[in-house]
Order: sequence, then structure tokens, then C-alpha cells
Amino acid sequence: MPSTRNSLPQKIRDQIVHDLAPLLADATDLTLQAKQAHWNVRGPSFIALHQLFDSVYEHAGEWADSIAERMAQLGGSVPGTLQAAHAGTRLTPYPLDLSGENAHTERVAAALAQFGESMRTAIDTFAAAGDAATADLATEISREVDKDLWFVESHLG
Repeated sequence: MPSTRNSLPQKIRDQIVHDLAPLLADATDLTLQAKQAHWNVRGPSFIALHQLFDSVYEHAGEWADSIAERMAQLGGSVPGTLQAAHAGTRLTPYPLDLSGENAHTERVAAALAQFGESMRTAIDTFAAAGDAATADLATEISREVDKDLWFVESHLG
């Protein structure tokens, strides 16, 4: 790891960077899944869903950026390529043959829920490791994911 004056012990920083890597892969995957839905949704609620999925895309990109920046702050190397995201994501793959508003909305909701669950688990992991700042980041992202999930699920009736 690159040197840093961060006062967290090296062992903790190493573990946190390791634990952030799959979250970065998931956030990157979520970003692309939301854009997939944005590009392909069709139906009577097109404009509302098109804009909503674009909002999820923007938020997921911000979450990926925050996670990557935390890795760098801790002196870690950031695996930020598409190949790294593909190799590390734990999200269920987005089917390329979806059609209809409901199918895309269900799929984006499922991805958000899966990512949200990973963030909630990470809160406890980071807190137990003694890194309150990263636990706080995970808490902040978790709240935002839950809000996006609420917005998306509201279109499911």
C-alpha cells in the first residue's frame, strides 16, 4: 500500500481496503445496471422511469466514487476498471432481454436491495474493525440506497 499518515493501524487499513473492493465492484455494476434499464425501458411511464433510472445511475456512480476515494484515503490501490468490477461484483447479472416497465423496475429494485444489504453488512464489519469513518460512509450510502429503493419500488404498486 502507498504510505499515508492516516492513524489507523496498517492491519486495519489493509482489511478495510480489502472489504471495500467488492463494494466498489457492486457499486460499479449497479451503475451500469441502472443505465441498462434507463436505455431500454419502454411503456406508458417511460419518462418517469427513464429519469428515475438515470437518477439511480448517478447515485450509484457517486457511491462508487466515495468507496474508491475511501480506499485511496486508506493508502489502498483502487481496482476501478470494468474488468475488476466484472470479476468482483456480487450482484445478480442484469438480463439483457428484459422488456416492459415492470420487468426493468423489478430488476433495478432487486439490484438496489442486494446492494443495500451488502452495505448494511459492511457497516457492522467496518465498525467491528475499528474504522468508524468507513462505517459512517457505509451508513450514509445505505440510507441513500434505501431511498432510491423506495422510489423505484413505488412504481411497482
